[in-house]
Amino acid sequence: MTAGAADLRFDVIMTAPRLAAPAVAVLEAAGCRIHYMQPYPSAAAVAARAREVAAHAILSRQGPVDAAAMDASANLRIVARHGVGVDDVDIAAAKARGIMVTRAPGSNTTAVAEHTLALILALAKDLRPLGATIAAGGWRGAAGQVRDIAGLRLGLLGFGAIGRAVARLALAFGMEVTACDPGAGPMDGVRLVPTPASLWPAAEVLSLHCPYLPATRHVVDAAAIAALPRGAFVINTARGGLIDEPALAEALEQGQLAGAALDVFETEPPAQGDPLRNHPRVFVTPHVAGVTPRSLDAMGTMAAECIAACLTGGTVPAERIVAP
Repeated sequence: MTAGAADLRFDVIMTAPRLAAPAVAVLEAAGCRIHYMQPYPSAAAVAARAREVAAHAILSRQGPVDAAAMDASANLRIVARHGVGVDDVDIAAAKARGIMVTRAPGSNTTAVAEHTLALILALAKDLRPLGATIAAGGWRGAAGQVRDIAGLRLGLLGFGAIGRAVARLALAFGMEVTACDPGAGPMDGVRLVPTPASLWPAAEVLSLHCPYLPATRHVVDAAAIAALPRGAFVINTARGGLIDEPALAEALEQGQLAGAALDVFETEPPAQGDPLRNHPRVFVTPHVAGVTPRSLDAMGTMAAECIAACLTGGTVPAERIVAP
């Protein structure tokens, strides 16, 4: 049942313009009033909004939550991520202030894995260049190269839930799969290697599924790209900062890479002049790999459940807690 106006005890910022209806119902039943923001607000805007409404919680989807936002409201008790990654939240600042940070593990695994495979197919089947040729009035030409998926060597950097889901789909298509993740357990049909350096030569298709941390920033740099087989593809549905984007653009120009597919950029949205936005051998999507109706419901509801439990004295599931 939706809470009446007199029952709304808590103020929750949503750093995006909308939230799935099941998540709204969870928050309103807990006595929460939701304050929406425009897409991709700045850190300063999030802090200003937190101060304005004396926020008890921030449901973080499209805007960064830094120390200033945490200090903006004395009421703030939880920052709940609308998703799996927490790189938009200053975890150290939250721990120092005793503010809970949560995430929604597993909420978009299937969606991101499916999107990843779609991007692999789009590159291997040369869909963007072939479509552009027909749109320009042409037909078949010598420039295009449609590849078989079966037998292509897929390298997965990161072998958590999403990486493993991608592996299952890729194996069904007959790809040869190698993965690198120090904490990963085995999977039938997948060869595990101990270091990224041992993964690069095995990856005709390199797909990224690791978290964005200081240690993984630009893990795919010029040296890593040079170690890939010539004519390889790079797929990124994780976080943009994992790739040195100027090095990626240079490798495309030099022919070291045959193509790339990016759902994420280091700066989002990317600048109008970003050469990767409209590169003829780059297939781009606007950070939507996990944005399906089912995933949006799951991400929003899991975040809302964490907020409701935290604010009303309930129990937040341990596997969702990142801090403190």
